[in-house]
Parts: sequence; structure tokens; C-alpha cells
Amino acid sequence: MSYENYPNTDKLLQPEFTRPKNNWRNYLTAALVIALLCSWGYIIWLRSKTQEVIQQKEIINTNVTSQRDVLQKELEDATRLYDMIKTSSANMVHSKDSTINRKDREIADKRKRIQELLSKINASDKDLAEAKGLIASLNNDITGYRAQIETLQGEKLVLTREKNVVIEERDKVKKEFDSAANVIKQKEELIDVATTLHASNFSILGIQETSDGREKTTNRAKKVDKLRISFDIDENRIAQSGTKNIFICITGPDGKPLAAETLGSGRFSTRDGEQKLYTQKIDINYTQGQRQPVSIDWKQHNNFEIGDYKIEVYNNGFKIGEGISNLKKAGFFG
Repeated sequence: MSYENYPNTDKLLQPEFTRPKNNWRNYLTAALVIALLCSWGYIIWLRSKTQEVIQQKEIINTNVTSQRDVLQKELEDATRLYDMIKTSSANMVHSKDSTINRKDREIADKRKRIQELLSKINASDKDLAEAKGLIASLNNDITGYRAQIETLQGEKLVLTREKNVVIEERDKVKKEFDSAANVIKQKEELIDVATTLHASNFSILGIQETSDGREKTTNRAKKVDKLRISFDIDENRIAQSGTKNIFICITGPDGKPLAAETLGSGRFSTRDGEQKLYTQKIDINYTQGQRQPVSIDWKQHNNFEIGDYKIEVYNNGFKIGEGISNLKKAGFFG
């Protein structure tokens, strides 16, 4: 039996089965790789963006800080200038000037507001812009303040000069017035002295009152009941007619003034300023240019002592006359 090499019809007739390839895995892997790459790319981009934002913020913060420092310096310069102006003008401008006080308050309020804005940690552009505008306004205020101070200083200088002129004129007038017043005073004093009366022709008698009502003179102290003092007021052509006060001062033998308030005694002032006791005061109606007699009686509560009695008469604070009377001891026949 022979065999021939023929193809196998079974194999030829049976279709060939092809095993399917795993393409979806490749797609998934690729997708994952792409996603991973995208994720990394996004992360890298996000990180770069974040870094950029941080850098921008740092730049902004640096700019803000720089701008704040500039504004702070401008504020300090303005404050220094303002304080210098106030210090230099402290002695020239009245501290109670209402206009200056109002301007001081306005400047102080602006300085406070500017400092509040610059002190903010997270100061915004709006805050810095407001601060910048206020600083500009503050500088204008300080310029106006200086001009106002200079104006007031100028006015004060003018007023000072005018005041000095007025003071000089016043002093001149006062000096002239004082000089005139002194002359007038001197003349008045001369006239006052010239109008002072003068007493003369003293008569001092001891008077005894008898039981029948008669009077007789005696120099025996034991018998004297009263002293009769008489004198003349000399003529004076300067003294005006009218009532004149005459003070009679009697000094006893013991050197003490005779005075009793119940009998009309009192005190008066002499031209030397001394307070002097007077025994009696009398008012006379004097006629200018005429001699006028005066007589008074002094009767005391106690007896008259032996010795000299000194009588002084005063007018216008001056002593105008005096006299002495001696009362003796009683004689052998009493």
C-alpha cells in the first residue's frame, strides 16, 4: 500500500481559530500614564502658580511696607516741623488764641488718624491712599498754621510797638501829672500851713467859786475850783471864714495830761502822725482876717495839785500856742 502525500482535508476544511489580543489593557495603561502625567503636570503647574502668587504677595507686601515706611517718614517729618513751629512760637503767640487752638486740634486729629492707618498690620491700598491724602492735607495745614503764626507774630509785634508808644506817652503824662500834682500838693501844704491859726496873749487863771455864786481869782491850789484859759486867735488873711477846731491840751504838775472822757476829752492826730490826748475841744466861728478872743473853763472831778499847769493849743494838727500857770500852796492864813 502506498501512501501519497496529500494535504489533510480535515484540517483544510476546519477554520483556523485566532486568539484575541489584550488591547484594552494597553489603553488603560496609557490612560493611567496620561492621567498620571497630567496630575503631575497639574501639580507642578499649581505649585508654580502658588509660588508665583506667594512671590506676588511678597512683592505686594514689600511694596506696602515700603509705601508705609515712606508715609511714616513723611508723617514724622510733618510732625517734627509742626512741633518746631509750635516751640519757636510759644513765647510769641498767646496760648488762648481760639483760631490757633482750633487749628491745633485739627492737626492733632489728622495725625492720630494717619498713625492709626499706618499702624494696621494688613493695611490695604485704600488705607494707604487715605493716609497719603491725609498727610498731604496735614502738610497743607502745617503750612497754613505757620503762615497764621507768622501773621499773629507780626500783629503782636505791631501791637507791642503800639503798646510801648502808649506806655511811653502814659509815663510821660504821668510824670508831668505827678510833677504837677507834687507842685499842687506843695502849694496846698503851704496854703494849709498858712491857713493854720495862731494863738497868743495867754491868760491862765485859777477860779474859786464862792458860796454866793461869785467868782474870784486865786493861785492857791487848794482853793481853785477850775482853770479859766483865755487867749487870742490872731488875724489870718489866708484862712477862710468858718468853723475851726481848736484842741486844748492841759498837762498837770506830774507831767500827765488832764483828760476825762466824761468831760469831753479825747484824741486827735498831730501833723507828725502822733495820737495825742486833748483835754477839751472847742469849735470857733472864725472870721477871716480878724483877731478873735477865746476862753474856756476846765473843771475837773478831783482837786487841783500844787505845781505848774502847761496849756497847749492845737489847730490843723499844729501846736499854735502855749502857756503855763503855777498853782501854789495855801498861805499862812489859809
